[in-house]
Amino acid sequence: MRSKSIPDVSQLSAWRKSSYSGGDGGDCLEVADAPSGFVPVRDSKNRSGAVLVLPAGGWSGFVAAVRGGAFDG
Repeated sequence: MRSKSIPDVSQLSAWRKSSYSGGDGGDCLEVADAPSGFVPVRDSKNRSGAVLVLPAGGWSGFVAAVRGGAFDG
């Protein structure tokens, strides 16, 4: 199995918020399109902060878990 290089996300400009994000400034994630099958994720309130880069399959699993209520408190 070949290992993929993690893309440089410092120059990404097309970030988008979840359609579930409200306008009240609450907790929001932003994602961006990146090459090589990775999904960069960041906190919309701290855009200059850390970026988590997930493999596309990991992102799909995370989204499925959220939709299934795995993180509901």
